[in-house]
Amino acid sequence: MTNSIYKNYIAGEWVEGTGTVENISPADSKDLIGVYAQADAAQTTAAIEAAQKGQLEWQESGLEQRYSVLMAIGNELIERSAELGKLLAREEGKTLAEGTGEVYRSGQFFHYYAAEVLRQMGETAASVRPGVSIETYREPVGVVAIITPWNFPTATGSWKIAPALAFGNAVVFKPANQVPASAWALTEIISRQNLPAGTFNLVMGPGSQVGETLIHSRNINALSFTGSLETGRKVAAATAVNLVKCQLEMGSKNALVVLDDADLDAAVECAVGGAFFSSGQKCTASSRLIVTEGIHDKFVASVIERMKKLVVGHPLKEGVHIGAVADARQMQQNLDYLEIAKKEGATLAYGGEIVAEETDGHYLQPALFVDTTNDMTINREEAFAPIACVIKVANYEEALATLNDTNYGLTGGIMTQSLKYANDFKRNAKTGCVMINLPTAGTDYHVPFGGRKESSFGPREQGTYAKEFYTVVKTAYMKA
Repeated sequence: MTNSIYKNYIAGEWVEGTGTVENISPADSKDLIGVYAQADAAQTTAAIEAAQKGQLEWQESGLEQRYSVLMAIGNELIERSAELGKLLAREEGKTLAEGTGEVYRSGQFFHYYAAEVLRQMGETAASVRPGVSIETYREPVGVVAIITPWNFPTATGSWKIAPALAFGNAVVFKPANQVPASAWALTEIISRQNLPAGTFNLVMGPGSQVGETLIHSRNINALSFTGSLETGRKVAAATAVNLVKCQLEMGSKNALVVLDDADLDAAVECAVGGAFFSSGQKCTASSRLIVTEGIHDKFVASVIERMKKLVVGHPLKEGVHIGAVADARQMQQNLDYLEIAKKEGATLAYGGEIVAEETDGHYLQPALFVDTTNDMTINREEAFAPIACVIKVANYEEALATLNDTNYGLTGGIMTQSLKYANDFKRNAKTGCVMINLPTAGTDYHVPFGGRKESSFGPREQGTYAKEFYTVVKTAYMKA
């Protein structure tokens, strides 16, 4: 750092950018977190070139070196989870508990993939030709560009970076420009590890410069992106031109089904936690609550009573359940969706008001709409807001059809005590992740994650399935 400017990290060196941005907390406009360098297209190209050189050396590193590097990163993230969780909460707006938990979980990703380093096994096969032996094994894909969103600034980067490094790749990392502090802190930890120069690069900056350079580059071998559907389509089109391997996690419109036989208290907790925590700024949030008519009225009344107990406020305050909305633009989008829902005939049953805090930040009371139908805009588009809409249905069959009636397919949940319906739901919900008597938000780090339809494209993230994206399979024939 020079003059309190947090620099980019390229080819093993901290590098000044061509400009800077101020990182201001969405919870308090007077809280300047730091001033962060901005890379341009030329610096991004330099990072790609550095990654090409670093990757050639890193892929030849011993397994124990890779294991030690990933373990060290994971250890430090876990040891510093309270400190870095506070930083995350300040810059993104989620509560201190959520921020700390995210950083801790990020450390677990590095630990998991450290173990995967030592589990890389090939296979042998008999040939149809006498005297010929066959081996299959995996090699690094090469240089991986990683583009992450603002809502999980440490976790999303970690679950992409950890497998990339574990399997011998080099990384060019572009975080969302709203949340550079968490990305910089992660990079600073990585920069102190035993990695060849250029193996890991951080290029903070606008999508028009950094993102465009990455998605159009012929010199990257794979690109992993998490963000909006609109941008994801653009990434897919750009990478296809150069036949660059592409992995996309995009939008969602998740639903939680509540059947008449559900445990009411459990259903309410799952609905409220899944829909509103983190200000609804989760790709796994349950923004549609599909409720059968026998339990509908009791469920709505109970959800409202539970919502009345939620405390919205500064993310670092004790007793706060829901922190700040990410920024002014997101806040305005939330307010716009509230108005759209009302104009289309939805009834605002509770919440939706701007909350005044002692600090100048973006705070919104969670909102619950009733009398909604699945064809309303609020039930078709991803608002990324603390807004949930109740859709009343007659029975399980209508509930399942309604859940599947969407362009997205990331997560879907059901609350029921019926083994019959639970098993049918697992088979027939058109989502990548299915939750039975659990919130739609909340997944484990050692199993695959991803969706269907317009939610995801390409190989799954996380767990052992990550190797499908971060490696290529080689088949070797040999005649003695």
